[in-house]
Amino acid sequence: MLDNNDVVAILNELIETSRDGEEGFRTAAENVEDARLKDFFMRRSQEVGESVHALQTMVRTLGGVPAEATSIGGTLHRRWMEIKTALTLNDTLAVLNETEAGESVAVAAYETALELELPIDIRTVLVRQLEGAKRNYSLVKQLRYVYDAEAALH
Repeated sequence: MLDNNDVVAILNELIETSRDGEEGFRTAAENVEDARLKDFFMRRSQEVGESVHALQTMVRTLGGVPAEATSIGGTLHRRWMEIKTALTLNDTLAVLNETEAGESVAVAAYETALELELPIDIRTVLVRQLEGAKRNYSLVKQLRYVYDAEAALH
């Protein structure tokens, strides 16, 4: 089993990953014209924000200080920079592609964390949050298929 400091570090990494997703969904909502997509992205952002809050609470319970920002480097940073670039072009399909890629990163982060020997109460929350990330990934992927098909018709 991991010690408290290790668990706090893992949770803080997930907080950063989740904040990236929360911000990515919010940015997507602000930059698409389709009202259905705006609503979809805002709901996803709010759900991910709730996950962030739950992770922060666990970190505090363990006596740690929760991460307060998104990640700055690595793959997550590049992914969200790509989505911001896509948004400036106002290309719905590009936004969906980049959002799908970002959610793929989130799923991988949770799966990696769950490979470790975490306390059962934390594991339970992370499994639930992983299912939410997988659901988000699947929904975005389905939307991408729909918009891809529509684009092919025009």
